Amino acid sequence: MNVGKAVDADWAGELKRTAIDKTAVLGRVCVGENGLEGDERADQKRHGSPDQAVYAYAREDYDWWERELDRELRDGRFGENLTTSGVDLNAVTLGECWRVGSVVLEATGPRVPCAVFRNWLDERAWVKRFTQARRTGAYFKVVDEGDLGVGDEIKVLSVPSDSVTIRESFLAYHGDKDLLRKLLAFPGHASRWDRVAQRVLTP
Repeated sequence: MNVGKAVDADWAGELKRTAIDKTAVLGRVCVGENGLEGDERADQKRHGSPDQAVYAYAREDYDWWERELDRELRDGRFGENLTTSGVDLNAVTLGECWRVGSVVLEATGPRVPCAVFRNWLDERAWVKRFTQARRTGAYFKVVDEGDLGVGDEIKVLSVPSDSVTIRESFLAYHGDKDLLRKLLAFPGHASRWDRVAQRVLTP
């Protein structure tokens, strides 16, 4: 589990403020509608939605990036709240529900890399590389509030049969119209996908 406070940073885009630097916390943490207790999101316009209350990234994807970048990457380095193990986050389905501790989470979409993420990692052409790798991690909204802790098992409660995966939704975001239409047909999709549709599907 990782949380971070918003700080001023000259490199943090137009806002000049970011909470991307997440560090590990021990013990149990309360999770509300807006995410983990003690965690902040500086850019409320782009990241303040309840549909992005919790961000998860897989340790296995970190291990892959460590080989690609030839550098160590600690848990929380990508700004995630939950560093998972044993789960292919990119194959998670939008609308899929998990129970972690006493918290119920629902997957809402992929992480889309931005300039702040690029500057934080200080890797050349990072946005392009992250996009091409399609190892995005997943955003979740909080369905049932509660608490969770390090080592809690991820229990999959439900998986929609008529939705798309996190990886497929990332492709939809970047212009795959067929996948986007399939995503939009899923009644539980997050509202931000309607805005994506205006960009991708409007002639």
